[in-house]
Amino acid sequence: MSRRPVFSLIRPDCAGIDLGSSAHLVAVPEGRCENEVRTFGCFTSDLVAMGAWFAELGIKDVAMESTGVYWVPVYEALAGMGFRVALVDGRSAKALPGRKTDVQDCQWIRDLYMHGLLQPCVVPEGSVLAIRSYWRQRGRIVEQRSEQIQLMQKALEQMNVQIHKVLTDISGVSGLAIVRAILSGERNPRVLSELLVGQARKKQDLVVKALEGRWADHHLFALEEAVQTYDFLGSRLQECDRRLDKEIAELAGDSSGSGSGRSPIGRRRSSKNEPEGEIHANLTKLLGCDPTQIDGIQVNTVATLVCELGVDLSRFRTEKHLSSYLGLCPENQITGGNIKKSRTKKVTHRAANALRMAAQSLHSSHSALGAYYRRLKARIGPAKAVTATARKIATLYYRLVVNGQLYADPGEEAYNEKFRTKSIQRLKKQATKLGLVVVEG
Repeated sequence: MSRRPVFSLIRPDCAGIDLGSSAHLVAVPEGRCENEVRTFGCFTSDLVAMGAWFAELGIKDVAMESTGVYWVPVYEALAGMGFRVALVDGRSAKALPGRKTDVQDCQWIRDLYMHGLLQPCVVPEGSVLAIRSYWRQRGRIVEQRSEQIQLMQKALEQMNVQIHKVLTDISGVSGLAIVRAILSGERNPRVLSELLVGQARKKQDLVVKALEGRWADHHLFALEEAVQTYDFLGSRLQECDRRLDKEIAELAGDSSGSGSGRSPIGRRRSSKNEPEGEIHANLTKLLGCDPTQIDGIQVNTVATLVCELGVDLSRFRTEKHLSSYLGLCPENQITGGNIKKSRTKKVTHRAANALRMAAQSLHSSHSALGAYYRRLKARIGPAKAVTATARKIATLYYRLVVNGQLYADPGEEAYNEKFRTKSIQRLKKQATKLGLVVVEG
């Protein structure tokens, strides 16, 4: 009589890979060949040989940890050969206590995924991966530009030129005009203040006072280096936006591509870091809806969600599964009928960070979501309020993209009135249990 296995065999034709910088260890099911574990190099020919070996042994599923960027070429090569490749979280694939070797790691990954004990990570469809690469590169460029702005402020501070403390943004039109004039040799504060435009002209007298400083050559050199690097990164940012715009347009079905450098008609850019071109219009066409109608979500947020989660969200069975995947809901750990821990999972995900930033931007919004955030912030603190509001935004985004459920903001007053009505109803129920009556004033 055969012994019944503890776990069901879900994927019998499964291989596990332990990735490395110079070599990959691969484990196939036992009995398929004489040596179930083989080592392959990192060159393209080695990956082709790996795929050929899998095809010879009848392998259909492959599991690997998301180790750095080493998984990218292996994933793309094997997926291109027709294998079902799963990327798994290394924390979920931790081996049992004891000796740890690369051979045991690849065998452990194979066994866990073979029996359905590993949940694959969300990897967007291949057409979205190029957009994600451009978008992440764009984010790095924006961070580097921010560093150059800080270096400009540092050089000005060392020369005791306090213009960056008077103007809201030193990288704005007025601020950069004054900085460029300084680098061109202008030192007269009154002449420099004439470069102010718009609302900044109201601060002209204060700007004149702030422009009195000591013009040291070594600090001016540092300022010039920061400005030139800032300008160079700006040109690369425009090129990145152009390529990103073209990729999204092609994915959305517009083979002509936009790349016109114009913002969508009737809509102004919410910030200078928002991408230029028709990216907003193309994302709306790609998703079949406009998620920016949800309060707190901007074009940057939509682009991040599309790049990190993909266009098709049906892989998440419900909105709750999406919230759990992003670590935006409590992870209840129950023992003996009692909840021992209910903190959210420690998840580092760009989409979750984007949703948290969207939630935090609602602190002064007069929308229903803004009122919801402020109520929670007063009751449970800002950190938990941000997470809870981010979960609500994720829910609205899921309903909009998957179910086509449009979002209409009821407004702050309507939300407060609804909350007041529910609070009164709750108090009446409690009063009835105690034999009391609630009288509305």
